[in-house]
Amino acid sequence: MNYTITGAPFPVVSCELSAGESMNCQKGAMVWMTENMKMQTSTEGGLGKMFTRALSGESIFHNTYTAEKTDGMITFGASCPGNILEFDISDGNTIVGQKGSYLASETGVVFETFFQKKLSAGFFGGEGFILQKFTGNGKLFIEIDGSVVQYTLQPGETMLVDTGYLAAMDATVSISIDQVKGIGNALFGGEGLFNTKLTGPGRIWLQTMPIAQFAGSIIPYIPSKG
Repeated sequence: MNYTITGAPFPVVSCELSAGESMNCQKGAMVWMTENMKMQTSTEGGLGKMFTRALSGESIFHNTYTAEKTDGMITFGASCPGNILEFDISDGNTIVGQKGSYLASETGVVFETFFQKKLSAGFFGGEGFILQKFTGNGKLFIEIDGSVVQYTLQPGETMLVDTGYLAAMDATVSISIDQVKGIGNALFGGEGLFNTKLTGPGRIWLQTMPIAQFAGSIIPYIPSKG
């Protein structure tokens, strides 16, 4: 499977499949394709999988597209302005992504839920208790809000991240929370009471404009009715 990512800030990923090759995608992600691409909708594993997908912010259904008889092409589009990131998932490379980040993947990639081990990180860290974990083998494409900045954290090295700015990370990175120091800073600094603390080793991908942050920033400029 070959692919090309184009079109930022409204990106798409176009995938060229050989005859018989298939790809999975989030419901509604397909934007155009060749005529020989066959779609099949399923729940991928029954009731249990449906429940875990719903918890992680994804549709309980997913679509599989297969190139029938001849080579085919299918294009998947992001749901908001930003970027599409590609990962090579393998036995030694497991990726954890934010809720709702999954766009598409080769059929060898396995979608799982990733539960926060620390209650405090789930309650106060801003990323929630449940993230998305991708294992198996194959290409994975996830959505990023805004632009993306990547860092590689060494063992024990930390990065403090504001709510919603974590897009993805290696599964080797741990998450905790860090309370903003000083009552005045916490109450009047505009950054909230807690930050998400990421500790290496591993790579992290941070997004520059979480969609919730963007929506909040334009609300004051939307005329009210009446």
